[in-house]
Amino acid sequence: MTITTLLVANRGEIACRIFRTCRDLGITTVAVYSDADADALHVREADLAVRLPGAAPADTYLRGDLVVAAARAAGADAVHPGYGFLSENAAFAAAVQDAGLVWVGPPVKAIELMASKTRAKELMAGAGVPLLAPVDPATAGPDDLPLLLKAAAGGGGRGMRIVRELVALPGELLAAAAEAASAFGDGEVFAEPYVERGRHVEVQVMADAHDTVWALSTRDCSLQRRHQKVIEEAPAPGLDEALRTRLHEAAVAAARAVGYRGAGTVEFLVSAEGRPYFLEMNTRLQVEHPVTEAVFGLDLVALQLRVAEGEPLPSPEPPQPSGHAVEARLYAEDPARDWQPQTGALLTLEVPEGPGLRLDTGYTGGDTIGVHYDPMIAKVIAHAPTRTEAVRLLARALERARIHGPVTNRDLLVRSLRHPDFGAARLDTGFYERHLADLTAPGAGDPATAALAATLAEAVRGAEAVRSTRPGGPAPARFGAWRNVPSQPQRKRYRSEPDGTEHEVAYRTPRTGTPEPYEIPGTRVLAATPDRVTLEVDGVTRHFAITAHADRVHVDAADASYTFTALPRFTDPATHTAPGSLLAPMPGTVVRLAEGLAAGVTVEAGQPLIWLEAMKMEHRILAPASGTLTALHAAPGHQVEVGALLAVVQEDPAATPVPVPVPEETA
Repeated sequence: MTITTLLVANRGEIACRIFRTCRDLGITTVAVYSDADADALHVREADLAVRLPGAAPADTYLRGDLVVAAARAAGADAVHPGYGFLSENAAFAAAVQDAGLVWVGPPVKAIELMASKTRAKELMAGAGVPLLAPVDPATAGPDDLPLLLKAAAGGGGRGMRIVRELVALPGELLAAAAEAASAFGDGEVFAEPYVERGRHVEVQVMADAHDTVWALSTRDCSLQRRHQKVIEEAPAPGLDEALRTRLHEAAVAAARAVGYRGAGTVEFLVSAEGRPYFLEMNTRLQVEHPVTEAVFGLDLVALQLRVAEGEPLPSPEPPQPSGHAVEARLYAEDPARDWQPQTGALLTLEVPEGPGLRLDTGYTGGDTIGVHYDPMIAKVIAHAPTRTEAVRLLARALERARIHGPVTNRDLLVRSLRHPDFGAARLDTGFYERHLADLTAPGAGDPATAALAATLAEAVRGAEAVRSTRPGGPAPARFGAWRNVPSQPQRKRYRSEPDGTEHEVAYRTPRTGTPEPYEIPGTRVLAATPDRVTLEVDGVTRHFAITAHADRVHVDAADASYTFTALPRFTDPATHTAPGSLLAPMPGTVVRLAEGLAAGVTVEAGQPLIWLEAMKMEHRILAPASGTLTALHAAPGHQVEVGALLAVVQEDPAATPVPVPVPEETA
């Protein structure tokens, strides 16, 4: 069957990416959207769009019946699930086919067989795929530690826990099962040995209905936060030919064992000794598929559509790979503050274009990043003849990008790509656990000079505004018995975001009309406009692009970007939050409370008290000190806004803080 109209049962970046291929192939596109996504980029780019009433995923993108009805209403003849949401839901795939629509995905049976990680491992054992031996939590002993608990029915880090002490195992099992049930509707959890310093290596497979299965090299996805990938690359560096061959053969065996068709990924954990172990098979397109596309010169979505139409793959063997590709996921989150997701207006998103660079995104400048969905803004991909060149190209592209709005992980990505361990391909899933403090420490930039540039641009902007209202030129402003004389030193205060450092800048505006720094030796102004300032600093010319949004000023330089909040000239005697107040760090839903938590109970410093879910992640609210919980305003199911008062802990000065085991946070 020839596909003429395709509905993408997804949103954001992946929907936009699939639409791009559809346009190239002459296929009409249909978007579905929640109320929260009414103005989203994927809706604007689609030929047709159908509303799914509501905002929460459970009411919209996870409603297979509504998605199928939308496909019928729009006259679609095929459905592509993208990734996430219903992409690995066998019942949804069956419903699509029962409605007479083409399912752009693997057979329903293959999805069913791989849906449960426990059943999948049993099947893979029969196919000769290398596995980690499962551990029965009921009989686990000290020799089995550390253990990794995983949800049987899902991925993305949900329901995943690392257990290093047996005493913590029962509680972690309960927590993992609760999170798995909430995320996937199935609380089954299993345990296996946790491999220290293991690498996450995967193989992209593509199969047709004519007995052809391609193994499209390897990808390394070891740099992860909250068990979710941050930087991926292809091919995986540092693997010898024997290991690479073994991974390819195991991936093909896994695909053939379930009669696979379409695009899929077989994921492995590779130990420090170079032994591979099967993790799972993702029966869908992966977020990181662009690095494979770049290396092989393929369009995997086009191949998915071709296979769904019943056509064979172009050849019995895949094309030869060329070069190296690296992908970075740009998230609206603050890595220095426990990876807290950020929301708000994305004022500017500009990533440099050029040979070897690619941007996949579901946002443009002016869009809003909401609370309901994953905080990923975009994926930036670089392809070059060698790994060193690809990494350098990607790091520089990210560094030069203009991203204004919520805090992002951009600086972390640049530093990660330039870290000596990454450069030397010393990769494992503990990379951020070891290096996060260094990667998020204050950088070697020059925020003081950037603040000066922001001040000079504002001074020019103010002078131009005065001139526009006073044709004869500005006159000194009079305030009571004294004059604010422009030629006298003026001062401006800024706070750096997100670290909170304050900067005070002094400048003066001589009769020439061009503002200049006051008492800042070695610095002179070469040019200044409201949106661009050029300074000579110690003999080096530096350019600064200035963008002002309300009280925020964004300064983009060649080597770094800065965000400042303009502060009032005089301190505002605002009231302060009561000591011990626990405030919601972001909008979200209270999912659970610590056992027995109620006003009047004693808590210990660092003890997790409240679990808040926002943007597909779970966050713990910890007791700030040892003392008594004097107020509790949170309850499971409550929707809270950022800054909402959740609870109050009154510190007991006589209390001796007792270290409490804190479970590792997962996503």
